Amino acid sequence: MFSITSFSELRREALNVERDNLLNPGRKAQVPYVQTLFAQHTAPVIAATDNMRLVPDQIRQWIEPRYVTLGTDGFGRSDGRAALRSHFEVDRRFIVLAALKALADDGKLEGSVVEKAIGKLGIDPAKANPLNS
Repeated sequence: MFSITSFSELRREALNVERDNLLNPGRKAQVPYVQTLFAQHTAPVIAATDNMRLVPDQIRQWIEPRYVTLGTDGFGRSDGRAALRSHFEVDRRFIVLAALKALADDGKLEGSVVEKAIGKLGIDPAKANPLNS
């Protein structure tokens, strides 16, 4: 598990590396730091943030395993962090669900496990999409 303090800085460094590689084709290509972090990972990467999904999406192109982002896209309509995360489906339940679904999408887990988890996690599939409400 990683705690990323600045997706923007990771992106900026990666773009600098790409530019340097472009301008110096005769040298051994450098690898962006964020890409080295996940180079050995085969499991899906789940990025959960209290920011908009656009923030962790900044580094998407350098993440090799499946990359799933969760974020609070929309207006804050809650009385605290826990309510915000629950409303925008970024809380621990949805992080677990996103990881299980990504594993199922990669063929590493049966879809029925995801269906069972929805019930066990107390997630209501009929809940209105927070992006539309």
